[in-house]
Amino acid sequence: MHIHIIGICGTFMGGLAQLARAAGHRVTGCDANVYPPMSTQLEQAGIELISGFDAAQMDVRPDVWVVGNVATRGMPLVEALLNAKARMVSGPQWLSEELLHRHRVLAVSGTHGKTTTSSILAWILEDAGQSPSFLIGGVPENFGVSARLAGAPFVIEADEYDTAFFDKRSKFLHYRAEVAVLNNLEFDHADIFSDLAAIETQFYHWLRTLPSQGRLVANAQEPALARVLARGVYTPVDMFHHAEGWSIAPIKPGAHASLHSDAFEVRWKGRAVGSVMSALTGEHNRSNVVAAIAAAVAYGVPVEAACSAIARFEGVKRRMQVRGVVNGVRVLDDFAHHPTAIATTIAGLRDQRAREGHRGRLLAVIEPRSNTMKLGVMAARLADSLREADHTFAFAGGIDWDLSAALTALGDRACVHAALPDLIDDIVAKARPGDDVLVMSNGGFGGLHDRLLKALEHPRIGGTA
Repeated sequence: MHIHIIGICGTFMGGLAQLARAAGHRVTGCDANVYPPMSTQLEQAGIELISGFDAAQMDVRPDVWVVGNVATRGMPLVEALLNAKARMVSGPQWLSEELLHRHRVLAVSGTHGKTTTSSILAWILEDAGQSPSFLIGGVPENFGVSARLAGAPFVIEADEYDTAFFDKRSKFLHYRAEVAVLNNLEFDHADIFSDLAAIETQFYHWLRTLPSQGRLVANAQEPALARVLARGVYTPVDMFHHAEGWSIAPIKPGAHASLHSDAFEVRWKGRAVGSVMSALTGEHNRSNVVAAIAAAVAYGVPVEAACSAIARFEGVKRRMQVRGVVNGVRVLDDFAHHPTAIATTIAGLRDQRAREGHRGRLLAVIEPRSNTMKLGVMAARLADSLREADHTFAFAGGIDWDLSAALTALGDRACVHAALPDLIDDIVAKARPGDDVLVMSNGGFGGLHDRLLKALEHPRIGGTA
C-alpha cells in the first residue's frame, strides 16, 4: 500500500510514517516546514518528503491519504482532495485499522505525564523480554526512537486531542486498548474543548470502547477521573494512590541511599510488593512510575521485575534533559507548558537539587506556546506555578495577551521579553555559577537552548537576578 501523509513532520504522524514503512508500506508525505530532526529520521527511513500543501501533490496518487490535524479547510491540497472525493483517513484510524488490531494495546492517557509514563511502560516491557512496539510523543533514551514496530504489546500515548478536520473525536477513541492508563485529567486544549466537562465526556466515550476482559489503571487522586468512572465502567479497575489498590511509601532512611536517585516502596492493597530506585524526580514522576508498573503488571509482567526495571530507565529527551553546562551554569530542557506541569517540574528539580546539595539558584525560562496558553486561558494560574523558581524569564513573542500583567505577583523575580536575543542577554547577564536554568516549552523555542549555551561562554556571568 502507498500512503501519503499530510502533516508528516509532527511527532505522532512522523512516528506513524516510520511504523508504516517498517510494516512494508510505501510512504510519502508533506508538511509546511520539512526540517530536522524528524525530516532526517524520515529520509533515513526511505520516506520521500514534499514541502507545503499545494494541490499539485494530487499527482502523487497514493492508495490512501492519511490526514493529520494540521490539515484544515482552505489548504489547496485539502480542497483538491475533497473535490476529487479521494480516500482520506486520519492517522489514528489508519493506525488502528492497519496495525493495532494485530497487537495487544496498552494506552496511556491524561493531561500530564503521558510521554514519560508511556516511555517507562515500554521500557518495563522491554526489560521483561517482551520487545514492545510503541508510538510515543517523545524519545525514550533507552530506545533512541519515538516509534518502533516489534513484538505483540503495543504501547501508545493516548491523546485526547481531536483526530482530523473531518473527525473531531479524541484520538484515543481509535485505539481499542486492552490496558488503559488514566493518569490525571484537568482542563487543557482550550482551542477545541469548551470546558473540562467536554473533555470528561471524551474520556467516558473512550471507556465505553474498552473490553470487559481488559484493565483500567486510574489515579484515585483525580476528581475529574472519579466523575468519568462514575458515569459507568465496563472494565475492571485498578486504582493507584489508593489504599485498596496501588500505592507508594518512602523507604526507611539508609536503605538504597543515593543522592542521585529517588527511592520508594511499591504496595498493593497495603502490602509491600517491591522497591524502586528511580533517576526521575518529583511527586509527578513517582506517580508516573507507579502507573506504569500497575499497567505492566496488568499486562502480565511480575511486579518485582517491573519495579526492578525502573533503575535502568534512562529518561526521555526534553523531560528534565541536561543540555549542557557552561561556566558553572547548567541548562536543562523540559516540555512543561501547562501551569500544573510547570509547577510540578520546578518542584521535582528542587527536590533533586536538595538531594544533591546544590546551592545555586533555579532560574525558570518559559514560552507560553501551546494553543491553550496562547489563548490566555491559563494566564491567571501562571504566576503561582512559577513561585518556587528563584527568578523567571518569560518570552512574550507570539501571544497577544499581557504576559507582564500575568506575572505581576512575582514582582522583581520575573521579567518579560518580546525578542529572543534580549531574553538570552538578560539570562546571561544575571546567571551565576551554580545556577540551574530550566527552559520550559512544548516547541523548539527558536533554538534557545543552544544559543543560550553559546552565549554563556562569554565572560559576563555573575549577575544579580
